[in-house]
Amino acid sequence: MVKLNKIYTRTGDDGTTGLVDGSRLPKHDARMEAIGAVDEANSAVGLAAVAWAQSGFAEPLYRIQNDLFDLGADLATPAAEEDDFAPSEMVLRVVSAQVEWLEKAIDAANARLEPLTSFVLPGGSEVAARLHLARAAVRRAERAMTAMASQSLTNPQALAYINRLSDYLFVLARVANDDGRADVKWIPGANR
Repeated sequence: MVKLNKIYTRTGDDGTTGLVDGSRLPKHDARMEAIGAVDEANSAVGLAAVAWAQSGFAEPLYRIQNDLFDLGADLATPAAEEDDFAPSEMVLRVVSAQVEWLEKAIDAANARLEPLTSFVLPGGSEVAARLHLARAAVRRAERAMTAMASQSLTNPQALAYINRLSDYLFVLARVANDDGRADVKWIPGANR
């Protein structure tokens, strides 16, 4: 259980931050970049959820925000071995069920849409624009996570989750654009 009585600790004043296992890393470490990018993505998802709250579509976004906190905890818990990604009472890990939920959600949302015949611009409605912004933030988090994975053991389910999440946000943005009917299509070279 998390209990925060005091927000500042002064322990990071030396440019380091603590991980779940008690170790400390420089705040610019690849692991911290990944954790920070996931936090930024979570904030962008929250912005989209607020815009979509009136429509009843926000619940999946709230679930995703919770999962992104799980993902941050996963990234903040270094693994000692390749097979060290099983969750336990003391270790929070992203699991295959979270990835599978996203895949089912993508399929359900995509079933509402006509197939794409062009790339779409990140806009249309306000909600769609916010979802596209969240998608772009998730893509940045994915790049940071894969950079981290090139240096440190990283949970494969965490990598799968962040990859599926950007796909889901793209499909949701199309749903928010009147099930794709209000998508703004890219016209290559239109302004030459």
